[in-house]
Amino acid sequence: QVQVVESGGGSVQAGGSLRLSCAASGYTYSTYDMSWYRQAPGKEREFVSRIDSDASTTYADSVKGRFTISRDNAKNTVYLQINSLKPEDTAMYYCKTVVKACLPCDRVAYWGQGTQVTVSS
Repeated sequence: QVQVVESGGGSVQAGGSLRLSCAASGYTYSTYDMSWYRQAPGKEREFVSRIDSDASTTYADSVKGRFTISRDNAKNTVYLQINSLKPEDTAMYYCKTVVKACLPCDRVAYWGQGTQVTVSS
């Protein structure tokens, strides 16, 4: 089994910053791409950012220049530094981690339970 746990959410004023963390634990023989998604009330879940095992990164246009994704492979942890927060960033932020539990195992995507980010104007 693989557990994915997010943390770091909270309530901040517009212009503030937060640093989200997501740690994968359990049977993690290899960890591949790690991503952040978010879902605002009444809206569909949307892609925010992704970091591959070679540290290449991808961002949604709406967060470019404000969000920075990074990872610590030794800790199987991905971070999302969020700066210049806007009220429209208010959402539940979810982490997705692609893992192989063993050498011959298939890659499987695991999701965390989410961490809430609320931005007030």
